[in-house]
Amino acid sequence: MDRIMGAKTGTSRSGSGSKAPLRFSAVNGILGVAGILTVALGYYLLSQGSITAAPLLLVFGYVVLLPLAIIL
Repeated sequence: MDRIMGAKTGTSRSGSGSKAPLRFSAVNGILGVAGILTVALGYYLLSQGSITAAPLLLVFGYVVLLPLAIIL
């Protein structure tokens, strides 16, 4: 009954109630920086009037690089 009500029992687990921290490696950092730079370059080219390269860079940055930086 104590377990149902949320009372603490005599046994304790290490890390009970806390989640494991996210682990980011060098690959995540490289992909994240590459994604941000790609998006920044895409917006710069968009401001210069490029209608071909800018959207491609923006889509590549937002849809490929930044999600990979989070997932991997």
